[in-house]
Amino acid sequence: MAQCVQSVQEFIQDSFVPLVAALCSEEAERLTRKNSLSFAELVKPFCRLTSEVHMRDPNNQLHIIKNLKIAVNNIITHPPQPGAIRKLLNDVVSVSQPAEGLVANVITAGDYDLNISATTPWFESYRECFLQSMPASDHEFLNHYVACMLVVSSSEPEPVEQFLKLSQEQHRIQHSNEYLYPKWFIPNTLKYYVLLHDVSTGEEQRADSIYEEMKQRYGTQGCYLLKINSRVSNRGTDEQIPDPWSQYLQKNTIQNQDCYEDYPYTVISNKNTDHLISDGLDSEIKDGLSNNFKTHPLQLDHPSGSLDSTDYVKATASLQDSKKSNSGTPHGACLTLTDHDRIRQFIQEFTFRGLLPHIEKTIRQLNDQLISRKGLSRSLFSATKKWFSGSKVPEKSINELKNTSGLLYPPEAPELQIRKMADLCFLVQHYELAYSCYHTAKKDFLNDQAMLYAAGALEMAAVSAFLQPGAPRPYPAHYMETAIQTYRDICKNMVLAERCVLLSAEILKSQSKYSEAAALLIRLTSEDSDLRSALLLEQAAHCFINMRSPMVRKFAFHMILAGHRFSKAGQKKHALRCYCQAMQVYKGKGWSLAEDHINFTIGRQSFTLRQLDNAVSAFRHILINDSKQPPAQQGAFLREYLYVYKNVTQLSPDGPLPQLPLPYINSSATRVFFGHDRRPAEGEKQAATHVSLDQEYDSESSQQWKELEEQVVSVINKGVIPSNFQPTQFCLNRYSDNSRFPLAVIEEPITVEVSFRNPLKVPLLLTDLSLLWKFQPKDFHAKHDGEAKELGTCDDDMIGTEAIAEFLINSEETKVARLKLFPHQTGELHILGVVYNLGTVQGAVTLDGIDPSIGLQTGKFVSNGLSVRGRQDLEIQGPRLNNTKEEKTSIKYGPDRRLDPIITEEMPLLEVFFINFPTGLLCGEIRKAYVEFVNVSKCPLTALKVVSKHPEFFTFGGNTAVLTPLSPSASENCSAYKTVVTDPTSVHTALLSSASSVDFGVGTGGQPEVINVPLPDAVLLPGASVQLPMWLRGPDEEGVHEINFLFYYESIKRHSKMCHRVLRHTAVICTSRSLHIRATVCRSNALEDEEGRGGNMLVFVDVENINTSETGVKEFHIVQVSSNSKHWKLQKSVNISEDKDTKLASRERAKLCFKAVRCKNSEENYTFADIVFGNEQIISSASPCADFFFQSLSSEFKRTHVQSHTHASQRAVKQSFDETVRLIQRCSEVDLNIVVLWKAYVVEDNKQLILEGQHHVALNTVGKEAFSFPQKQELPEMVLLKFFRSENTPVPARPTPEQLSNLIKTSLHYPESFNHSFHQKSLCLVPVTLLLSNCSQAVVDVMIDLRHKTTSPEALEIHGSFTWLGQTQYKLQLKSQEVYSLQLKACFVHTGVYNLGTPRVFAKLADQVTLFETSQQNSMPALIIINNI
Repeated sequence: MAQCVQSVQEFIQDSFVPLVAALCSEEAERLTRKNSLSFAELVKPFCRLTSEVHMRDPNNQLHIIKNLKIAVNNIITHPPQPGAIRKLLNDVVSVSQPAEGLVANVITAGDYDLNISATTPWFESYRECFLQSMPASDHEFLNHYVACMLVVSSSEPEPVEQFLKLSQEQHRIQHSNEYLYPKWFIPNTLKYYVLLHDVSTGEEQRADSIYEEMKQRYGTQGCYLLKINSRVSNRGTDEQIPDPWSQYLQKNTIQNQDCYEDYPYTVISNKNTDHLISDGLDSEIKDGLSNNFKTHPLQLDHPSGSLDSTDYVKATASLQDSKKSNSGTPHGACLTLTDHDRIRQFIQEFTFRGLLPHIEKTIRQLNDQLISRKGLSRSLFSATKKWFSGSKVPEKSINELKNTSGLLYPPEAPELQIRKMADLCFLVQHYELAYSCYHTAKKDFLNDQAMLYAAGALEMAAVSAFLQPGAPRPYPAHYMETAIQTYRDICKNMVLAERCVLLSAEILKSQSKYSEAAALLIRLTSEDSDLRSALLLEQAAHCFINMRSPMVRKFAFHMILAGHRFSKAGQKKHALRCYCQAMQVYKGKGWSLAEDHINFTIGRQSFTLRQLDNAVSAFRHILINDSKQPPAQQGAFLREYLYVYKNVTQLSPDGPLPQLPLPYINSSATRVFFGHDRRPAEGEKQAATHVSLDQEYDSESSQQWKELEEQVVSVINKGVIPSNFQPTQFCLNRYSDNSRFPLAVIEEPITVEVSFRNPLKVPLLLTDLSLLWKFQPKDFHAKHDGEAKELGTCDDDMIGTEAIAEFLINSEETKVARLKLFPHQTGELHILGVVYNLGTVQGAVTLDGIDPSIGLQTGKFVSNGLSVRGRQDLEIQGPRLNNTKEEKTSIKYGPDRRLDPIITEEMPLLEVFFINFPTGLLCGEIRKAYVEFVNVSKCPLTALKVVSKHPEFFTFGGNTAVLTPLSPSASENCSAYKTVVTDPTSVHTALLSSASSVDFGVGTGGQPEVINVPLPDAVLLPGASVQLPMWLRGPDEEGVHEINFLFYYESIKRHSKMCHRVLRHTAVICTSRSLHIRATVCRSNALEDEEGRGGNMLVFVDVENINTSETGVKEFHIVQVSSNSKHWKLQKSVNISEDKDTKLASRERAKLCFKAVRCKNSEENYTFADIVFGNEQIISSASPCADFFFQSLSSEFKRTHVQSHTHASQRAVKQSFDETVRLIQRCSEVDLNIVVLWKAYVVEDNKQLILEGQHHVALNTVGKEAFSFPQKQELPEMVLLKFFRSENTPVPARPTPEQLSNLIKTSLHYPESFNHSFHQKSLCLVPVTLLLSNCSQAVVDVMIDLRHKTTSPEALEIHGSFTWLGQTQYKLQLKSQEVYSLQLKACFVHTGVYNLGTPRVFAKLADQVTLFETSQQNSMPALIIINNI
């Protein structure tokens, strides 16, 4: 139980005090009414004695009474009205609330820190009022009047006669059968005569004379002169006199219920009332019930025990009014402090001289009566059980009932006399004697099976045993248990049982037996009284929390039960307090259903008490936690919440919009998109993919776009990226860089995608959903700025706001809403959040068996009419900073400005459409498409460029592109190439043309990925559109290719904020295999061509059809082979076949051989040589053939440049050494590019299509095989790991033997057969010419060694027995590209076939030592036949 102000001894003593009746004349009442008090109220604050009192017990032992209190009450001749008592107890509890500034007691138990009110003054007030309001009963005498004060005013004409009248009136009330209420202790009640004298108006001499007469008539101990009203109202108004009455009058005790009933204090009752009361009592007696508690008002008529809430509110209001009137009227206005002392002295005199002697005398008489009746010893202390056995004849009812609780004793029965004596002893604190009497009476009552009487004796015996000084015996708790069980189960009297529980629980609490006290309190909770059950459950909860090991969860559970019963009893404030205290335990512990119930109840009670903010907060908690409630319950919670919120907003309709808890918003998932939505494709027209909110974010792709934009900006700014460069971000999300303010363009929409989540199992309907924003107009060219404007309907001329009329989020669904803003002015925009009406859908949940489909129309949501308007803010936390040491050691977050765009001036807006753009190509296939550029803005655009990581995929054509058809309709049946009809005589012979790389954008020093779009006049005017041809070439590798195009453009006017704009397009091309081409080049043995120059070469081209038949390709035709080089050109085809063109079916392979010669033209231009196999020549030096060639050339150069760059550091050891190596390497290099042009015949939908394409092979090294696309390197097999120390000194690069062997090209000129007559001349001499050609650009020293190596017999067999005549060694020096002829003679002695290829040639660079000297090998044997004639 909670702590009390009084100790348990003080509480019990004050609960059972001697009762004194007060009977006043009308004049006496008038005197006291001057102070706004009745006589009983006047003396109430002074009814506690301040000094000890002495009396003697029947054994003549002195007994000391401490802190005695008496109760003086006006006589009321009717029992209290049930409604009045119920109302009184309710009011007493309701007006007693925790003090506003009261510091709660903090209890720490385990993980809990609970703020709990240590005291419960409402419970103490209820307990006091309950005990005072208990009507008197026949089975006990504690509530019977012991004495009666007769009060008469000294100003009356005949005071003595008035005393006589009052005495007769008292006698009539007590002894006539007319009145059965109140009850009197003994027939001879003490009468105490009080003369009331008004000092301010009365004659003091007359009062004294009357008092003297009274003393003679009634004795000095039976009367008293009380002087009051000494204070004159017009004197000493500023003097402050204490008001001791206010604390008592606020309790509104039942004896002084002037607030409720208009009964007079004098005993003048109408007969009708008395008749009704007597009838009621008679009927009870006829039923054989001795107690009139059956109809006690605390036993409520209705099982709920609760008042109607409207009645309760009225009752509370009336009580508050009465309180106000009481507190507003000063009490004791005519009394001085001297008068206070006089009243206190009066009470002491009455108690010392009147009441206590009367009680002492009565106890002696009762003791003597009992002993004389039994004829035994005078000492009651030595009495035994046989004193009171065998002579009683109890009266029973007419029908002798089996129900023993109906037993009645006559008033003079010895058992009742013992009980009467015990009660008197108890009232004067003689607990030992009282216990002995109660114990004796208890046995007799039990023997007679008079259970009501026995329970009363047991109850008071237990209390007496507890209160005995020195604690001679332990508290007999089992007595109380039996008494409570008897009252409740046998006598069916909950009021007496409740008194028992209140007393026993307080005693147990004082002994720290909290567990037993709690069990006792809980046992008495029942359905007949909600208020009682609520208070007892609350006290049980306090017992649990005050235990040595606090039982926190039991405390909370019983607090909930108490709150529930308080609520049923109409005590809304107490119910709310109980639930709030229990919430401390349940909150955040995962008991979601319990938490929901508590919050729901707190919300309801707060709403009833008009604490709307608390109600909203409680309902908010129900909705925002992950609720495990069923859908119907969640729907009910939501409707309650909306209803409460609606009431809150109605109180302040002009206030700020409230923050709504539903639906959840995932702020970090908010995406912001700048610009118009993408147009859908129209027929063959396909709009650029650009960026849309439907695309998923890809960090790799985002980085690629950023690099492309940086590339083009770098080209525009001459290789430097400006410091204020900000990559264009169309869509901002949680992954993008949001540290800068994004830029938006005026008149272009801003779309904000907000992610909503409905945590409930019922759908939510958001209506009139729009964005909340703040805007500050700014002219970026002016100096002053405008004022910030909040959201308003009048601001649509600045920022247009789009609203979504209805937005339904189904149960537990995550759904995004896209909300748009249309800026009409430049400035700074801040998007704050969203604003909407929150409501529910009618019929969304099946309630009371109603089909949820009823009331729902297709595509339209029917709201249930309950919705509230509110807002939710979009608060996005930026990324955590982790750069500096301080940021790493602390938690800091950077800004996220995706919702704070800057609206800039007007900019051009480009739209791009692709016409006839393919989705599938063969590798190397050339296809012609068209691109349409449209300027949809109001200002012209210029500097249109496109940048891509794959420039070899497309071309807009070089300067020669004007010769090709310009529109799609004009080229439907034409080739993508520029072609001319060939002369039949020129078949397999090269047709020459030349072109400069500058015409095709190569070699200008810029990046090949950045391509200018050839706009007419370089400007696209507002609303204008232009179509340009675009040739596409399928990538060389098969598979799916994503190719990114970034279109860059600028405005003609320079802007301070935005310098350029970009448009993105991603083309997805699926390529399938076509041809695979290998090519090698080797030197021709012929040293001279037709023009007398050396250096011919042979080119071998191997073409294989690797296409699978699934694509529908029937066959490939090789229609032309072209070469492109600055130094070499194809001259003619060597292997002339009968067919003009070469056909390749699936998996077939063709071998082509061509002769290549050096070019004559300058180093600037490329020479294109076309060898045609068909009837039409494709001009390979024109678009698109040359474009793709040059692009492949630049990409090949880029690849080799990267590779060579990685090895550059290794080659920087010896400069002269490297130059030597480079000269030798250059001899084996060849710069010749082969383009194979083909046509493919495809059958598709029973139609034959002709596709065309080209493959490129770059020949760089003599004798090394080259491919049309890089070969995939096979992964090496697993090998053992080898650990070695790396050498710091790099190994110098040596030329390979192949490179060294190519320094000098040799050729022997001799007759194939030679006739000689060996008979005439035995030696045959044959002239042989050895041609030496220097292939390098440097001077070479050559040494020819003619000696045979005859070390092995095999060598002799190969070259036979011939010898060279003349010098065996020659040393020559050949200049750059020089051809030298050396005349030799071979000597033969026999006929036969001889190999003349025996000379060994050594070469080295002239300015080097012989480090690189190596043998030059002939490519083939030189055989000669010697014939004899």
